Amino acid sequence: MDKKIEFAVAVIGAGPAGLAAAAGAAGAGAKSVVVIDRDNRAGGILNQCIHDGFGLHRYNESLSGPEYAEREKQVLLNYETAGKITILSETFVQDLIPESYGFPLAVMSTGSFRIIRAATVILAMGCRERTAGAISLPGTRPAGILTAGTAQRLMNIQNINVGRRAVIIGSGDIGLIMARRLTLEGAEVAAVTDIQPYPGGLDRNVRQCLHDFNIPLLLSTGVVKVHGNKRVEGITVAQLDSKNRLNLQTSTYIPCDTILLSVGLIPEHELARSAGAALDPATQGPVVDQHLMTTVPGLFACGNVLQVHDLVDFVSEEAEYAGACAAEMALNQFRSTGRVIQSGNTILPIKVGSNLRYVLPHTISKPGRVTLSMRVTAPEINFRVCVARLEKSDNRILLTKTFTRVSPSEMLRFAFNCDTVEPLEVYGESF
Repeated sequence: MDKKIEFAVAVIGAGPAGLAAAAGAAGAGAKSVVVIDRDNRAGGILNQCIHDGFGLHRYNESLSGPEYAEREKQVLLNYETAGKITILSETFVQDLIPESYGFPLAVMSTGSFRIIRAATVILAMGCRERTAGAISLPGTRPAGILTAGTAQRLMNIQNINVGRRAVIIGSGDIGLIMARRLTLEGAEVAAVTDIQPYPGGLDRNVRQCLHDFNIPLLLSTGVVKVHGNKRVEGITVAQLDSKNRLNLQTSTYIPCDTILLSVGLIPEHELARSAGAALDPATQGPVVDQHLMTTVPGLFACGNVLQVHDLVDFVSEEAEYAGACAAEMALNQFRSTGRVIQSGNTILPIKVGSNLRYVLPHTISKPGRVTLSMRVTAPEINFRVCVARLEKSDNRILLTKTFTRVSPSEMLRFAFNCDTVEPLEVYGESF
C-alpha cells in the first residue's frame, strides 16, 4: 500500500470550526489542506440559523448564520483558488488510525471508498443533540416529538411547519430560539421547562426569545408523562423538590401537539475515541494541551467536538489557532523526515478546582501564552477565577480574573502568560 502523505493537514467537518481551522492551517503555511464534510455544502449548523447575533466579536456586526458562514467560506474559496485547499463534500470519514508516517483516513463518498493520508488531522465535527431516549422521557412516543435542532432545520431549510402548540423541554439556546421562531410562524408556545433552577441558555436569548413574547419559563420543573397515541396530545409536568424529585402534587397537564427537546449537546467524539485519544468525562470531548492537540500526537480538536460553545465567534477563533498549530507541526516534523514523529510529553497538568465544571486546556506542554476556557457549576455574582500553583505557598496565585456575574450557560475565556513548569490549579470563588 502506498504510504505517501497526500495532505499536510486534514480537517474533518466544514462547519464554523472546520472552515476556520482550514483557513488557519493554510494561512500558517500548510501547502495542502483537505476539508472533508458529509453535507453537500459547507457551513454546517450555520446554514439553518437564520436569526442574527453572530459575528459580534469577530466582525463587529450582527450577522445571520448563513451570512456568517459566507464570510468564512469566502476565505476558504480564496485558498482553494490558490490551490492550497481541497474540499470534499458529501464525504464521510469512516475511520482514522494513527501510524508512524501520519494518519490514513478511510473515506466514503457517493458509493466510492478510498484512503487518503495526512500528516496532521483536525477534528471539527461539532456536536449532536440529546434525544428523548437519552433523557428517558416518560410516556408514549407519538409523532410530534423532535429535537429543537431538527425542528429548526425543517422550518428554516425545508419550509415545514412542525406544529401549532408546542412545549419545549430544556432551555438551551436552540430551544429558546425555536420558541421565538415558532411564535413568529403563528404557533403557540405554551411553556419552556427546565429541571435546573436557572436557564440553560444565554441571558440575551431568555430576554429576546421568551420575555419579549410572554412565553412562560418553568424552572425546577420535570416531565411526569407525555400523552398521545398517533400524535402528541399533551404533557404533564411537575415541580421538583429540594432533592430533585418530582412533586406530583404540583402536576400540571399542558395540552400540545408538539414537544421540542433542548436538553443538551454531545460532542461527536467517536473518531477521537477510535483513534485512541483520551476523553474528558466533563466535556465528553478530547483531552488537549494548549495547542489543542489531543493525547494522540498530530491529532487536534476544536469547536463543539472539543467543548460545547455558546458563541460561534469563539469557535472560529479557537479553530483558527488549532489550524495554525496543526500546520506548524506538519511543517516542522514532516519537512525533514517525511514522517510525523510522535513526541512531546505534557509537563504541566491543570487541575480543575472548586466551583468549576471543567477547564481547558487539560495540560500545558511548554510555557507560553495559554488561553483558558471553562464553565462554572452554578450561577454566581462577584466571582473570580484564580490560576494558582498546585503546591501551597505564599505566592501561590499567579493570576485572578474577576466577573460581575457568571452562569453555567456562558463559557468563560481569557488568556495568560504561563512561565512556570509547576502543576497548576484553576478554581473559582465568590468575593
